[in-house]
Parts: sequence; structure tokens; C-alpha cells
Amino acid sequence: MTAHIHPEHADGRTRSDIMDMLLKNGPCSASDLGERLGLSAAGVRRHLDILEAEGLAEVAPARGLAQRGRGRPAKSFVLTDKGRSQFGHDYDGLAASALEALREAGGEDAVRVFARKRIEKIVAGITPADASEESVKDTTEQIVAAFAKSGYAASTSSAGGGMQLCQHHCPISHVASEFPELCEAEHRVIAELLGQHVQPLATIVDGHGICTTNIPLIPINNSSKAQRETLREGATDDSGN
Repeated sequence: MTAHIHPEHADGRTRSDIMDMLLKNGPCSASDLGERLGLSAAGVRRHLDILEAEGLAEVAPARGLAQRGRGRPAKSFVLTDKGRSQFGHDYDGLAASALEALREAGGEDAVRVFARKRIEKIVAGITPADASEESVKDTTEQIVAAFAKSGYAASTSSAGGGMQLCQHHCPISHVASEFPELCEAEHRVIAELLGQHVQPLATIVDGHGICTTNIPLIPINNSSKAQRETLREGATDDSGN
């Protein structure tokens, strides 16, 4: 498997080859790499400097390194975790398999409980909105900040009579395509925090380039408060409590 780095002609291919050698052979010095790749040690060091600067490789710990002749031992290099990640992973497959096993063991309710706990952890500490438009705006911004911190690249935009919560990236989109409970829990918890209905307009899972949720900016009246209690009761039912 070849590292997924952005090649710039021969230089990019050479750095990819160096990363491949470090992955398969462990700690290597510039001289070792040069001998194996048919390059000068100086040329390899230039590529290693770039890989270090990009956080893809680092100098290996000094212990256990072989010393060549007199003087200090030659520096050896290894891949960082970031460097190893360039060779791919299957976290999505692992997560989907785990959720499928959860569904088989505990049914749909178990998946819903997991989905809710996951989103509650993301928005933990956010102040629920009260009966003012300003409070709804403030809580929405807190939600956006929480999602952005969790890798959703979230933002807000103005819409007629309200706001739109926009998620330009979904770090779980592949898993959510198989388990819609993840998106459903997200919308339910957002509605509870805002004390009113929210309307999903588009999702990345459905092939759109962005997840968009419409949030009306209306005062929370008695019926809205009743709706919030209904949402909370429904969420309690979903969790099996």
C-alpha cells in the first residue's frame, strides 16, 4: 500500500517511497534509505526534513540505535501516527460493525440510546434556550462551537425568519448512512436545547454537500414549552428509561 501524500512530480513519489520504506522496515537512517532507494544520503535528508516539517516522520529514540564507527550514532527516522495514517484505516468499518453487533444484541432501542449518549456528550454543558430570541441565537452558537470542536466544520447563516445550522463536514457520514439513528438523535437533542422544532433541510448522507438544519427564531410560547416537554418525554422513551 502506498502512502496517500500529495505528489509533486518525482519529489512526491520519492517521499512516498521513503514513507513506505519506514513503514515496512522500521527505523532507518538517511544512509540506509539512500542505499535502498538508490539516492544520496544528502538527497534523502532533504526529503526527511520535509516529512518532519509536515509531521509525517520523526527522529527515532536514541536507545538501541547502532553506532557506526567513532562519534555519535547516525540518526534514524520513523513514521509518526500521522504518517502511518496516510496508509489508510478502516475506522468506519469498525464503527459500523460495532453498531451492528449492538443492534443484534439490544435491538433498535440500544442503537438509539447509544446515538443519544454520543450527541449528549458533544453538547454537554450547553445552556438551553429560554423564551427569548436572543437566547435561541446564543444557544445555537454554543451548539455550532461544540460541533466545530468535534470535527463538523459547523457554522450558522441567516435565513428568512430564522437561522440555519450548517455542517460542512460530517466525520461519521459513512456510518450514519447505515444508521440513521445517529442523525435523528442529533436533531432531537438540538430541538430540546432550543425548546422548539427544528427542520433538517439537507444532509451529507443523502448526497448533499452540506448538512443544513433550519432554526426558526420565534419566541418560545406555552405551546413551544409543551413541545419541548414532549420531545424530552419522547427521548426518554427512546432511551428505554
